[in-house]
Amino acid sequence: EEAELSLLECRVCFERYGPGGQRRPRNLPCGHVLCRGCVGALSGPDRRRLECPFCRRACGFAETSDCLPLLQLLEVLGPAGGSVLSALGRSGGGGAAGPVPAGLGLRLSLGGWGSLVNPTGVAACRRSGRLAVAHDGKKRIHVFGPSGSCLHRFGERGDAGNDIKYPLDVTVTSDGHVVVTDGGDCSVKAFDFEGRGVLAVREGFCLPWGLDATPESEVILTDSEAGALYRLTADFRNGKLKKCQLIRSQLISPRGVAVSQTSGAIVVIEHLKAQGPNNSSTRVKIFSAEMDLIGQMDSFGLNLVFPSKIYTTAVAFDKEGHVIVTDVCSQAVICLGKPEEFPIFNPLISHGLSYPVGLTYMANNSLAVLDSGDHSVKIYSST
Repeated sequence: EEAELSLLECRVCFERYGPGGQRRPRNLPCGHVLCRGCVGALSGPDRRRLECPFCRRACGFAETSDCLPLLQLLEVLGPAGGSVLSALGRSGGGGAAGPVPAGLGLRLSLGGWGSLVNPTGVAACRRSGRLAVAHDGKKRIHVFGPSGSCLHRFGERGDAGNDIKYPLDVTVTSDGHVVVTDGGDCSVKAFDFEGRGVLAVREGFCLPWGLDATPESEVILTDSEAGALYRLTADFRNGKLKKCQLIRSQLISPRGVAVSQTSGAIVVIEHLKAQGPNNSSTRVKIFSAEMDLIGQMDSFGLNLVFPSKIYTTAVAFDKEGHVIVTDVCSQAVICLGKPEEFPIFNPLISHGLSYPVGLTYMANNSLAVLDSGDHSVKIYSST
């Protein structure tokens, strides 16, 4: 209970965080989190500069940003603001039950507090083995090499062409470009691996969120606020957008998205509105390459089939075409089967995760899991 209060309360005013208004949680550049009201009070009437009350690092009011992991947790808790354990369908105690299944082991852990700050997206370059991570640090894209070394950081907050205000997700195209959704100015931005901005797309998006790349270097993109799914075709090398095509509408707050590299099937995670206390839920929708609906299941339906409530935050396809999701309720990674057999229930990782929000498969079929709970990327491989 004490840990829960520490997580959900501003440590300056000791008021519980909320999804809007003065209680909305905000990140400082140093990584500490305060409510919006305290950020405003500390920055004074001119709202120019403030000093972090914990580490004394100075920053500007404009350098703060929404704390996405806490906002997602508040969404899970619902408008009544119940307890974390009850909302996640757990009765307390230690971490998630059960060991890692035989044959899949933790090989490497990257990042951590101070290196990554509230990370939101992870993607792998299948050709080079490099990993790109989107987070809320000073330089918002962090590129790791296959061995785990930091190769490059880029994307500072600002208004220049290669700046990033508030990254929500990232993908890497087969031709080696890093593509980022920027919630700060509602755009999609593409970079080379050295951090040079090559293209910025602002096609009237309301809130571009999740994205994934096809083998042909097209980008499938969700617009959470518009309830839409787009296909972007671009010549990234020459910085030219060829086509922005709406391929699905009338979705409900779509966020995570993944494309099968073999069949072209597309899976989308919708975030459904809460109908009561602790009743926020998600829905997994699977479409064929021709955008025909193959199957869908929401948290309630999954709970009828599986042993616990499932609240999905990220999705990926493995090389055999299985749908893999993260579940913040059980702090696990779960295989839901192939589209034609969806859903089955096969936990792949059920121990050692805090708040998994991202997934990507690497060239050697290792699975990289983005854990915003401890600000790290955990790489699992067959043993």
